[in-house]
Amino acid sequence: MRRGGHEGNSERLVNRTVERYGVWLRSTVVLLCGALGLVWADAADVPLAAALLAPAVLASGVRLWALRRPLPLALLWTLDAAAVLLMGLSQPVLGGEGGNAMVEVAVGISLIALQFEWATRPVAGATLAVVGTAACVLGDVLSSSAHDLDVVPLVRMLIQVGLARAGYLIVRARARAADRSAAVRAALRREADVAAARRATEREYLATLHDTASATLLMVSQGDGRDWSWLPPRARQDLEALSAMPGFETGRVDLAALLGCVPEGEGQARVRLTTHVEGPLTIPSGPGLAIFNGVREAVTNVSRHAGVREAELRAWSEEGNGGNGVVVELSDAGRGFEPDSVPVRRRGISGSIIGRMRAVGGTASITSGPGAGTRVRWRWHDQGRVPQARDQGRVPQSGDGAGQATDVPGPAGRTRAQHTAAVRFIRGQLLYGSQLVALLICLVWQFTISLRRLLAHQDVYDPAWAQTAAFVCLVAVAATGGASLLRGRRIPPGVRGWCLGSVLAVSAVSAYTLPPGHSTGPADWAFGVVGWHALFLLADLRVRVYAAFLGAHIGINAAAVVWHGAPTPAEAAVLGIATVGSCGLQLAIGALMTHLLRDTAPAAGSAAAREEELRTRERIHEHLQSDHKERYRALTATTVPLLVGLGHGVLSPHDEEVRLRCGVEGARMRRLFAEGDAVADPLLNELRACVEVAEHQGVTVSLAVRGLPGEVPVEIRRELIDPVAVTLGRTRSAARVTVVWTPGAVRVSVVGVDCADDRTEAAAVPSQGRAAVPHVSVVRTRRGESMWAEASWSRSASSGVALP
Repeated sequence: MRRGGHEGNSERLVNRTVERYGVWLRSTVVLLCGALGLVWADAADVPLAAALLAPAVLASGVRLWALRRPLPLALLWTLDAAAVLLMGLSQPVLGGEGGNAMVEVAVGISLIALQFEWATRPVAGATLAVVGTAACVLGDVLSSSAHDLDVVPLVRMLIQVGLARAGYLIVRARARAADRSAAVRAALRREADVAAARRATEREYLATLHDTASATLLMVSQGDGRDWSWLPPRARQDLEALSAMPGFETGRVDLAALLGCVPEGEGQARVRLTTHVEGPLTIPSGPGLAIFNGVREAVTNVSRHAGVREAELRAWSEEGNGGNGVVVELSDAGRGFEPDSVPVRRRGISGSIIGRMRAVGGTASITSGPGAGTRVRWRWHDQGRVPQARDQGRVPQSGDGAGQATDVPGPAGRTRAQHTAAVRFIRGQLLYGSQLVALLICLVWQFTISLRRLLAHQDVYDPAWAQTAAFVCLVAVAATGGASLLRGRRIPPGVRGWCLGSVLAVSAVSAYTLPPGHSTGPADWAFGVVGWHALFLLADLRVRVYAAFLGAHIGINAAAVVWHGAPTPAEAAVLGIATVGSCGLQLAIGALMTHLLRDTAPAAGSAAAREEELRTRERIHEHLQSDHKERYRALTATTVPLLVGLGHGVLSPHDEEVRLRCGVEGARMRRLFAEGDAVADPLLNELRACVEVAEHQGVTVSLAVRGLPGEVPVEIRRELIDPVAVTLGRTRSAARVTVVWTPGAVRVSVVGVDCADDRTEAAAVPSQGRAAVPHVSVVRTRRGESMWAEASWSRSASSGVALP
């Protein structure tokens, strides 16, 4: 796509391809014709012919060399002009019908090739066309005995130049269309990839927060009478984890060594692990860290919920499905639970265990039941396509085991699929443009040069009606194929076969109804146009198929010439030159189309993929940096000070106020975890997350909802719920939470009985360190040991958000 004058990948590669093609085509023609011209010339004319043709050949050689070693544009233009000028002026020196035909072919093809060489500089290409045409006219006049001008070759040459320029413009237009469409698609994919990366990073961030700071603060908030010697180093580790924001790395680690570092806990919370690890287990560090953190969380769950203090940890390598992998299993003989009964907002299983493995292309399953113990299994395979859980939206039920697996494309497979789709689309655009070019040449050539010849030589044909019928047949072929092309459809195989057969039949009819000596001459209207029709029909196939058709076409005409009588050597030479000038040019154009479709399109797709990957990485890095700053800012005012104080002994877990602050922060984090849940009523879901934290602290909480829920932006929800989280975190015995929905507003209130005084004014700190939303009003009232707080939001104060 052209932005600010810059070419897109497809257009740039098309320009490069046609430029190199033009140089090679013209240089090859000049070299061959120059060598033949020296052989063709009379002995007396060889010095003069060499003086004209040798510099032309040398200029073409230098032009080829310049493809590797760029030269100034002015020098390149001078070399091209000198080559066509000297070739045109050699016509009177070579003389004869064969010499005239050879020079006309050489100059005509050179002028076509020059439009490709100078495709991006049309003025330079047009000027060279004028120079070549003038040289050809001058050579034709000087070589004629009467010094008159034959305008027919001149008109044919100008038509060829115009068609070459028009063909390039059509293909370039399709390349630009491909670049524009690819840019739009790439932008959509980029936004999707950025969003997916942000979601994955957010999941990992929340899982890390759940396993570190949240767990530590909730343990502190649960009360006194413990051995807190483990707390300072743990708080410092949590702070380091939050500051570093570690992600999945691309290196490899020994999972066996990582599993040997799984903490067992301290004191009464310790879980004795019996470990059986078949090491070493070398895997990428991303899956390794995911498994390690999941095992650590699972051990914590055993300590909290299983009712036992022993567990077994096993790990082994596994081969299958075309790749190597690992399996890790943690089992205990505790009280067990019903996996389906775990609320979606609980992060220990869905986020820290299953979510982590899903993010790195692995699976995790939980098998448990009341009284049957619990078994957690992690599985990861090192291959492009990795197993995913059969049902990613649920926790496996008791008896599921590891669950059945199915192949889901990983990131590498998705990238390859996108690249393949891009190449297919670019190829389709270039194919459409190539077929349009071939169709244009067919129609212009047939209704200008071929029609004039057909009408002018009706008295020559035997019979004339056969030649006219052949002409009409070619028109029908072009109309049939063109109808499919203009409707955006491929020519059906059956129709293409019928059309190719018709074109060969036209070649045979025209060749065998021409009198002797007229083959490839002025009366032969079909020889030069049949190949263009075939190129239009075979543009999407490999060039060897088209070459086989041209071989059959040439064979038919050669057989007709022999059937009419063996030609003289001079006539055979003229026939050969005409064949090279027509079919050779058509084959070269066919090779160019094949190169555009087979090589240029994949190269453009690869270049676009590389550029898009860089843009996507830049966007992801930019957004992740912004997200990281936002998260840090959200934790700076509340959580980070607590961790710093606990880690360095400034704050004591024996202090009730510290424990209350930790409870408040634990509730805020739980609300943050619930923020991304896909539920019908996010506000109520986040409130329940805060209520559960309070209930774990021994507070009896009642929750009442009045009215019909509606949509509330996430920023508003944060400010509505934060007073509830603060009040619940400081309540010792009982609390009542009420949500009232009205058509114009929503109010969230809480009454806490036996609520501790807020000596640190923690309640005055906005939720998660953000500035308070001005549309949310908060009222707090304290009566004795009771605290009442209410946050309300009015729809009229925030336009664009509807409430029921």
